[in-house]
Amino acid sequence: MTSLINNLRKGYKYFLIALKGEETEFTSGSINKAIFLLSVPMVLEMIMESLFAVVDVFFVGKVSVDAVATVGLTESVVMIVYSIAIGLSMAATAVVARRIGEKDPKRAGDAAFQSILIAVSMSIVVSVFGIIYAEDILRIMGGSEKLIAAGSGYTRVMLGGNASIMLLFLINGIYRGAGDASMAMRSLWIANGLNIILDPIFIFGLGPIPAFGVEGAAIATTIGRSMGVFYQLVGLFGGQRIIKLTIDNVKVRFETIKRIFDIALGGMGQFLIESASWIFLVRIISEFGSAALAGYTIAFRIIVFTILPSWGMANAAATLVGQNLGAGEPERAERSVWKTAHLNTGFLFFVSIIFFWFAPEFVSIFSSEHIVQEHGSLALRVICVGYITFAYGMVISQGFNGAGDTKTPVVMNIIFFWFIQIPLAYILAIHLDYGFLGAMISVAIAFALHAGACVYWFSLGKWKLVKV
Repeated sequence: MTSLINNLRKGYKYFLIALKGEETEFTSGSINKAIFLLSVPMVLEMIMESLFAVVDVFFVGKVSVDAVATVGLTESVVMIVYSIAIGLSMAATAVVARRIGEKDPKRAGDAAFQSILIAVSMSIVVSVFGIIYAEDILRIMGGSEKLIAAGSGYTRVMLGGNASIMLLFLINGIYRGAGDASMAMRSLWIANGLNIILDPIFIFGLGPIPAFGVEGAAIATTIGRSMGVFYQLVGLFGGQRIIKLTIDNVKVRFETIKRIFDIALGGMGQFLIESASWIFLVRIISEFGSAALAGYTIAFRIIVFTILPSWGMANAAATLVGQNLGAGEPERAERSVWKTAHLNTGFLFFVSIIFFWFAPEFVSIFSSEHIVQEHGSLALRVICVGYITFAYGMVISQGFNGAGDTKTPVVMNIIFFWFIQIPLAYILAIHLDYGFLGAMISVAIAFALHAGACVYWFSLGKWKLVKV
């Protein structure tokens, strides 16, 4: 009993240290402690992001089925923005972590600023495209004219304000690479906390603020994330964090930009490939009507609620790999990844049991329509079957990324999400007439095969030789 109390006290002490970000040395000492101190703020950060996704669709679900379908169609395209942002953040994490591991904070700051320049430039292009072609995007994705008329404002605001998404993800990647996971956590809490408060206000109206409907969800999201970015920038230029920007860093360094962009291209590529596969999957699902699309959207948001915390653990593995390779400790980097993968698998195994058993109850929270509940429950249960293997795949992929080896996951994603998942979804859903169920089965199979390939290639150890 005394031992249990002491362990609880010790765990609580480490929990507070993790929240405050008081410890940033992860290249020596206990690996389990390092995983815990990095994972706690990263998981809490991602829990808030996943809560945002669920709350968003909860309020939009009160508007109409077409409103939920609009979010699903737009989200599948906005995933491209997420892909660019996450790709850049991966490169920033890898380079910053390596410089921090080498005890060179000045060059870490250089890498941070060049990453921000790249993100701002790319977001301007996406904004112009999204504002001009919002209706065409929904039409290409299979939306009805009624849906386009009611939902194009949502698409226009989400894509037009994409800089808030890109910078929020990127700068958090910079903080994570420096080992300052608590700062990344707080910025996302601010962003998504504001979104949760503003969502019902802008969707349904309050006082002088008119009801914007589904477009209000996009307005709330953009405002919330923009405030999160402002908080991040104050931290970067305030000079009180591990990673800091000074006048010396605020210069265009083309060699650093090239290095970051080379790594980021692999990161963007792997997520663009994965996102594009989801776009085609959504296009296949849209053949079965708005109810199927709404059910899938709800199931996907519920899944995101647990996938994002798992990404928190995976991001911890990326930071540990980068810093330990920078410190000349490749074996410690490898052990960190395997231990994190085991923990993540245990977590998602527990979650998959709950989701599989209570799928109808979870889906019914977001829609009262029986046909939507049927599709959502089916999607949730089938995808959960692939959860266990997906836990390994996501952590090991982030291990590659943390080392700066973003090209290996690109190849994996091309093979398993393009050459296997999409053709299999089409064959099962359309050709063999399994319909919506067939599309969902293809997702679970792709997860399992992808994870197996990641485990094999990571065990070969070639990622340890990557230079950044």
